[in-house]
Amino acid sequence: MNDAHCHFFSASFFATLGGDAAIARLGWEPPGTADALADRWVAELDRHRVGRAALIASVEGDAASVAAAVARHPDRFVGFFMLDPTQRDAASTAAVASDSRALRGICLFPAMQRYKIQDERVHRIFEIAAARPGTVVFVHCGVLSVGVRKKLGLPSHFDIRFGNPLDLHALALRYPQVPIIIPHFGAGLLRETLMVADLCPNVHVDTSSSNGWIKYVPGLTLSAVFRQVLAVLGPDRILFGTDSSFFPRGWVGDVYEQQRLALDEIGASADVRDKIFGANFDRMFPAASST
Repeated sequence: MNDAHCHFFSASFFATLGGDAAIARLGWEPPGTADALADRWVAELDRHRVGRAALIASVEGDAASVAAAVARHPDRFVGFFMLDPTQRDAASTAAVASDSRALRGICLFPAMQRYKIQDERVHRIFEIAAARPGTVVFVHCGVLSVGVRKKLGLPSHFDIRFGNPLDLHALALRYPQVPIIIPHFGAGLLRETLMVADLCPNVHVDTSSSNGWIKYVPGLTLSAVFRQVLAVLGPDRILFGTDSSFFPRGWVGDVYEQQRLALDEIGASADVRDKIFGANFDRMFPAASST
């Protein structure tokens, strides 16, 4: 089993929220150094029998923390980093990070930074990814809520209107060699996610989080979501994820159990389950020992 969606809440991440004071208010455990946090994640994955995980640098400018974790455990981690393409140095930042090969995923949050996915500056980021085989672009669409900010009472000036998966259509067609990952099944925009994925074979989804967005569709269940996504995308473009992030909570096994039961309910075959829970991740991100 591999997890395609874990957040690496480093010391640099907490520094943007208020440092030790914020950690104390949350009742969470300090992360320590990037190496120490990486070691702790390895122990946590071992405890739950998870082979590999994608670690996301969850604040701009923290790519180095995840790169350090990947360098320490290259056989266990794949590095993703958050990028705001509207910043002047965004293209050079993306190029340098991707060239390091420690970082394989460029994460875009249009609703957070309030830009259009069709913006020419976003095209430039896709050009950088296209020129570096093995680089993926992760695009958060739909509902966006950052739990840690809510717990601390910090404002989040997001705009959901910038998070429509349909806006990815032209980009996905223009850069067919770039794998695109839409997390959380589109986070409330499942229909739109299915439409763009049906039209663009380079579009994938991840299954991460509690998928609480289901409440917006009367009668919808996680089992029905999996059934419909499998019907449209097939089993090769679905990546299991949990959205795990902080300690002492650690890896969120309940998310796995919910998804396992949902796949049981629809009678998914062993081959389909193997692809979703591990093989698709390994194909998209070959282990360091095999590259």
